[in-house]
Amino acid sequence: MRIITGKYKGRHFDIPRSFKARPTTDFAKENIFNVLTGYLDFEGATALDLFSGTGSITLELLSRGCSQVISIESDRDHHRFICDCLKIIDGNATPLRADAFRFIKSCHTQFDFIFADPPYALKELPTIPDLIFEKQLLKPNAIFVFEHGKDNDFAQHPHFVEHRSYGSVNFSIFR
Repeated sequence: MRIITGKYKGRHFDIPRSFKARPTTDFAKENIFNVLTGYLDFEGATALDLFSGTGSITLELLSRGCSQVISIESDRDHHRFICDCLKIIDGNATPLRADAFRFIKSCHTQFDFIFADPPYALKELPTIPDLIFEKQLLKPNAIFVFEHGKDNDFAQHPHFVEHRSYGSVNFSIFR
């Protein structure tokens, strides 16, 4: 796993082979962040990384200048890996070992940017965009990026902006 751009550009982190997480590919990550630069200036932004997995997105957000990133991951080993990576780079990140749904339901903070990459087979996956907007987790003009499988279509969602696909990786962008 590598950081694409920013102050930690090119930094590599070796993911243990035992991990169940499916990190966003470098190709997909680079392309979606290129799209996002047209929507949002990450410098000084506050961000939430739900279903963090390996922490790849959290690290990318810190490298791009986010002032604060909250990283939510329920798996103990993955959370520990994220914490270890965050010790190597500086940045205001809060890695929490927590259930993403419980966090969403109890969170009273608004963010400039939210990224969610749940397991594609998660039965509650289609409910996540509604939860984000019901709980008003986005600041005005903020962006929510949702990574999902090809079988999900959010084009009819009232906050949907656009869909991007990079190989088997699909992103829906909401505002």
